[in-house]
Amino acid sequence: MNYLAHVFLQRFSPDLLIGGLLGDFVKGALDARYSPTVQKGILLHRAIDRYTDGHPIVRASIALISPVRRRFAGILIDVFYDHFLACHWARYSEQTLEAFTHHVYTTLAARSADYPERLQCILPFMTEQDWLASYMHIESVDAALHGIARRFQRYPRAAVLGDGVQELIQNYDALERHFLEFFPDLIAFVNRASYSAEPKVAITPLRQLRVARR
Repeated sequence: MNYLAHVFLQRFSPDLLIGGLLGDFVKGALDARYSPTVQKGILLHRAIDRYTDGHPIVRASIALISPVRRRFAGILIDVFYDHFLACHWARYSEQTLEAFTHHVYTTLAARSADYPERLQCILPFMTEQDWLASYMHIESVDAALHGIARRFQRYPRAAVLGDGVQELIQNYDALERHFLEFFPDLIAFVNRASYSAEPKVAITPLRQLRVARR
């Protein structure tokens, strides 16, 4: 899953929310730089990614990606699923998407000095341009994928990510159906999950999450 899904799934605690985003920027073993709850958020982020990567519905989405972009299908599906989460936001939250993203940026800004350099650099742009809410627009998905392609400019094969939005356009109905079937499963997984940097310390399940199906 991408940024929007991670912060949504871990939204009930500021530390968990921060950890949910940091999971994309902090790799390897965790240390005392972050609070125990932030560390739990990072570990939950990793668990969400593992669960997502192994889910049969997600694998069905990956199979829809054309061979030329198949090696980057996981990246594409992560971004596409954020698009569908933004589009169907009212199914999963009583708070408006705009109010939620404002809360996210305010929470993140309060501790920005503690973040890795790359996140410190992009956070002002993320906030000013409201990246999280913008995922509902295909044009913003296109811009996000061009940005990812630029990050991988040292790897020529990744250039195909630049026009990867075509995969979303060509498979829109099937990908949307997959997301709507998968996301309640992911919410249920997070509700069950208990992860921590310390084996004897458990994270409180996010039972407040609201599940909505068609």
